[in-house]
Amino acid sequence: MYVPTKIFFTKGVGRHKEYLASFELALRSAGIEICNLVSVSSIFPVGCRRINKDQGLRLLKPGMITHCVMARNSTNEPNRLIASSIGVAIPADKNMYGYLSEHHPYGETEKVAGEYAEDLAATMLATTLGVDFDPEKAWNEREQAYKMSGKIVNSFNVTQSAQGDKKGLWTTTIAVGILLP
Repeated sequence: MYVPTKIFFTKGVGRHKEYLASFELALRSAGIEICNLVSVSSIFPVGCRRINKDQGLRLLKPGMITHCVMARNSTNEPNRLIASSIGVAIPADKNMYGYLSEHHPYGETEKVAGEYAEDLAATMLATTLGVDFDPEKAWNEREQAYKMSGKIVNSFNVTQSAQGDKKGLWTTTIAVGILLP
C-alpha cells in the first residue's frame, strides 16, 4: 500500500433516463470516467500536496485503480434540488493529517451544502487538534475561531448542485477528491 502524495478535486453532473448512465455522465463531466474508483474514508494524508485538476487528469491512465473520496447524489424527481460536496480542512502542522468530508443533501443550495461540508471537515480536524470552540455558534464564527487558533491553515469545499430534470431523467451530481501516489 501507498500513502497518497497528491490530491486534486473535481465535480460533475450527468442526466440520463438510466440511473447508472447518469452517474457515468457525471464522471465524464468531472473528467474521471476512465478510472476504476475505490472510495476511501476521509483523511487528508500527511505531506499530501494539492494539484490542480488539469495536472491530476494528466496523471490518470485508462483502467487505473484510483482511490477517491466521493460525495454522490441522484434524483429522478423533476426540479428536486440536489448537491454533492467535499469539505476539506488542512492543519498548519505539516506532520499532522487533515480531514475531508462528504455531504450529499437534498434541497440545499450549492453555497449552503458547501459551507456545511467545509464546516464538518474543519470541526473534525478542530476536535482532533484540541481547538476550543462553541459548536452552537454559526459556521462563520467557528471558522474564525479555527483559523485564529493557528492550528488550521486552510479549509475549502468543492460542490456540485443541480435541479432534477424537468422530464424526470435521472440527474446525478458528484464531488470528488482524487488521491494519487
